[in-house]
Amino acid sequence: MATSPPSAICPPSPGDGVLRHPHWWQRRWVRYGAPSTLLALSGLVILALVRRQTGTDGFLVGLGLAVLPVPWLLAAFRWLDRVEPGPWRNLVFSFAWGACAAALIAIVANSFATEWIATSTADPASADTLGATVIAPIVEESAKAAAVLLVFLFRRRDFTGIVDGVVIAGITATGFAFTENILYLGTAFGTDQLTGDRGIASVTAATFFVRIVMSPFAHPLFTVLTGIGFGVAALSAERRSARRILLPVCGLLLAMGMHALWNGSATFGQYGFLAVYGGFMVPVFGLVTWLAVWTRQRELRLVRTELPAYVLAGWLGPAEPFALGSMRARRMARDYARHHHGRPAAREVARYERYATSLAFLRRRGDAGKAGADFVPRERELLEELWKRRHLARPALEYAVRAAAAVPVYRAAAPYGHPAVPYPLYNPYRT
Repeated sequence: MATSPPSAICPPSPGDGVLRHPHWWQRRWVRYGAPSTLLALSGLVILALVRRQTGTDGFLVGLGLAVLPVPWLLAAFRWLDRVEPGPWRNLVFSFAWGACAAALIAIVANSFATEWIATSTADPASADTLGATVIAPIVEESAKAAAVLLVFLFRRRDFTGIVDGVVIAGITATGFAFTENILYLGTAFGTDQLTGDRGIASVTAATFFVRIVMSPFAHPLFTVLTGIGFGVAALSAERRSARRILLPVCGLLLAMGMHALWNGSATFGQYGFLAVYGGFMVPVFGLVTWLAVWTRQRELRLVRTELPAYVLAGWLGPAEPFALGSMRARRMARDYARHHHGRPAAREVARYERYATSLAFLRRRGDAGKAGADFVPRERELLEELWKRRHLARPALEYAVRAAAAVPVYRAAAPYGHPAVPYPLYNPYRT
């Protein structure tokens, strides 16, 4: 096994090695302190508002019932993100933004707009309908989309495609739905206490059935459309600025429209809700789920097709592209490392898998002519991270390939630069 990394893949980009001082907004204490403070304050305010509206008993009942679908939704989005897992800090931020900041914005803005319309028109019933079908979709989807936008802008390396957009948007919406469900269920429980209703005939039971049993995916489904728009924009070349702006906007408009249709379904007659649910919501949910799973499988195929170039350059072992392109083999590699070297080794193998996947995605962007100015330093950074962990990851991945009965095509690595190499590595300076 080589003891030193292979020669550099690409020439250094202009300006490499130049020390630049970060702007004030790029400093660590600003990037982490400001959002944490904002979310903490939003959480305290939203807690006080919901508790005041539902009462202590209603809040506790609503909290206990609203939390039920959250683990399942988070697990589904985390499963989808397993090919190239995003950092936990992005997921925590997204959920906290949805549950705290977006929910607070929605409660304040929706209440203000509805009261203003009721005062202006002297028709509270029409104001409530207009607020639910027009104001709420615009306000709520915009508030949730802000989290996706922030991750897209400030965690650009972690936002590489459609799956990332779906995951960030879905987790943000899960947090928002969690807080909203506490409010609705807690209010329903308070109504039942006043009327004396109990059991299946109660408002709480009806609210629970509609929001938790029938449609726990509603808010995630709306916002995922926005996430898909951002995900497609992330796949676009940086020079296509108009496309990178219009695609997220189109996704947001679709999310607002679908949200408005869902909220307005109760006004479509006796069976309007069931017609929208069965004829529109469920099919769209199935279509979006299929798209997300198909994209996940496409990412695995991309790993298998892009990484062999690094095998030929000597950076990766012959078996690694096949192991890294199979979720089963990845899991077996982590289990092998955990069994022989302990949990820290398994975590290092998991990091190796994540860095290798990021490298494959980066190379794909280069092959498609969509690489940014940071292609060379980012590729070098990822390769160095892989090289540091090769002594743990390579034996584990080779074992996983043998156990999975996969037969690698590239059985030996040719030296970098050899004229027989069939897939030359991407060079951003090649014309």
